[in-house]
Amino acid sequence: MKLLAGFEDCSEYRGCMLSIGNFDGVHRGHQQMFASLVRHARQLHIPAVVLTFDPHPIEILRPGEVPPRLTTRERKTELIEQCGVDVLITYPTDLRLLNLSPQDFFDAVVLGELDARGLVEGPNFFFGRNRAGDVKVLQQLCEHANRLLDVVPPVFVGTQMVSSSAVRALIAEGDVAQANDLLGHRYSVQGLVVQGAVRGRTLGFPTANITHVATVLPRDGVYAGIAHHQGESRAAAINLGPNPTFGERRRKLEVHLLDFSGDLYDQTLEVEFVTRLRDTRPFPDVDALKAQLIDDIRCTREVIGTL
Repeated sequence: MKLLAGFEDCSEYRGCMLSIGNFDGVHRGHQQMFASLVRHARQLHIPAVVLTFDPHPIEILRPGEVPPRLTTRERKTELIEQCGVDVLITYPTDLRLLNLSPQDFFDAVVLGELDARGLVEGPNFFFGRNRAGDVKVLQQLCEHANRLLDVVPPVFVGTQMVSSSAVRALIAEGDVAQANDLLGHRYSVQGLVVQGAVRGRTLGFPTANITHVATVLPRDGVYAGIAHHQGESRAAAINLGPNPTFGERRRKLEVHLLDFSGDLYDQTLEVEFVTRLRDTRPFPDVDALKAQLIDDIRCTREVIGTL
């Protein structure tokens, strides 16, 4: 997949099929859109192009209302590439673009910069100043310009409509298993391993303390997951929250990699959340805590072993 920053080098991709949006999480709804985008592009023998924005427009217009991100820019790129898209254009968002009317945005970007043969969008697509343009407006603009528009219907998992906000809500509740169902892939976070209290090592359960996480973290609790480091993957017992047994109130992300020994300090670790095992809670003594940790690891092995 070709990566472009803005429109400066996009001339060879004019006449493409195009999808525009933020695509945070690259969930099943986005994946359905990209499948349609790629199908149309292949039928017409033209590139499948995705246009997204960084920073998110809300960060410029309403910085106090920015929702927590589900994906870093790098993770989003990786997931979009897996969908078969040919070109990802990340536009550095500015007020000039955000102040364009729907008609001016369509003329300047869809026709002027990319001369798109058609667009693929979801039913909740909005564009132009104050989000004044919706799919009905887009349909009218496409018909007038003789461009194809495919509005992909929403995707449901059971009775739950898939959306980035629904995924965020599930993660905030700690229901990572259901969030993963909506995403169509396991939710993951990435951060830097730093020196901790080394208490886990003294208990016989060394943990990697992860900081500088740029995406939303689940509700406090103990989770079964998978840690990825330098091309290797291992089952991991994840503790998120304070450590009340030792009177610690600071929220921490601690990951115990099963069957691993080595130094991870100052290295990047990616952790996938598979399912929530239990709440965090204080224990009467160290022996009771150790017994619970042994059970957490047993449960983690069972969960990851069934994947």
